[in-house]
Amino acid sequence: MFDVLLNSDELEIQARAREFVKNEIDPQFLRDLDQEILTFPYGYHEKVARAGLFGVRFPVQWGGQGLSWTAEVGVLEEIGRLGIVLGCQYSMPSIVGQALVKFGNDDQRERFLRPILRGELVSAEALTEPRGGSDFFGATTIARRDGDQWVLSGAKRFIVGAEGADFFLVYAKTAPDNAAHESLSVFLVERDRGVKVEHIFGLMGARGGGTGRISFHDVRVPADNLVGRLNGGAEIFDQMMIPERMTSAAAILGGAQAAIDVAAEYSMKRKAFGQPIRRFQAVSHRLADSITKLDAARGLLWAAARTVDAGLPHRRVVSEAKKFCTETAWDVVNDAMQIMGGIGYTDVYPIERILRDTRLSMIWTGTSEIMSNLIQHEYYHELGKVKPMRRDVEADALHAEAEAEKVFE
Repeated sequence: MFDVLLNSDELEIQARAREFVKNEIDPQFLRDLDQEILTFPYGYHEKVARAGLFGVRFPVQWGGQGLSWTAEVGVLEEIGRLGIVLGCQYSMPSIVGQALVKFGNDDQRERFLRPILRGELVSAEALTEPRGGSDFFGATTIARRDGDQWVLSGAKRFIVGAEGADFFLVYAKTAPDNAAHESLSVFLVERDRGVKVEHIFGLMGARGGGTGRISFHDVRVPADNLVGRLNGGAEIFDQMMIPERMTSAAAILGGAQAAIDVAAEYSMKRKAFGQPIRRFQAVSHRLADSITKLDAARGLLWAAARTVDAGLPHRRVVSEAKKFCTETAWDVVNDAMQIMGGIGYTDVYPIERILRDTRLSMIWTGTSEIMSNLIQHEYYHELGKVKPMRRDVEADALHAEAEAEKVFE
């Protein structure tokens, strides 16, 4: 039903992604990642690149396809059926690429952007710190200038691709005494410059992504690897939150759709009391609610994509999409498990894996609580602007003139 919102180019690349997901990824590959027989999806990026699926919304000049955000979220919903790890690895060139397209120079785009879109290099983002979490500007990783180099010291954790990435986009303090929003800079740091992997986390879900803690012990990078302006990390971070949150929302919807599809197929085959369980309203109404929620979430996500494409203010709607899509996905996957009953809780079906994966989506790239902070902040800011253009409904009350009753302090 959402095809009506896509143009022919967007439909074509979504169909290509659907074929890739259906035919190019061996189920055993996914099982090995979840069991951590494989600790990183080596070879996956090359397959995606060969299928022509990277760089959907980036300039053709640098190996992209010059399409829209709407095209990218359409692709990501399909990729999301492979699970959160491969969805994240598909998204990483979009996230790191955002910094390079918006703030990098041509040399950096040639050395880093073009190779990641070809699947020749694997990128990762090094943002979260052991003492930081949602307090992004509390970062303690330091970069100090030494001639024509920068020397980085510190640590980052929960880095997807700590094992497996060829280079990291690293946020570090370059002016610790400045105001928080003028204290950080961003660097491109190749692994072989001395980045150390100190720990690979055991995760409840999202396994096989090489998520770990990395450290920088006087790691030297050339001055040419500074992205954007010195102490301009805040403006890069602000832009990076668009792909981080949009890709999280889109991919997790794909996973939730896959879960409810499995449950619906099961409900047509499983019989109880002499009939398929889909005939019971307790099952069919739960399914109906799940599909309705997914469609509502998808509509909000694609509205956010169109808003970003149009260059309109988007901070609130992107935050809404991330919060609503991830929380909706969690509800839907739980409904899928409930429809299937006990067998859904086993590894005979993929629902339990999707459930474990989905739980992470409400935490990473900004928790639901951080999204709520952003949503209410942007709404209050917008309210003052739109009030003069709208009817004063407060005046329509029967005793609106009772000013003595309107005491606020």
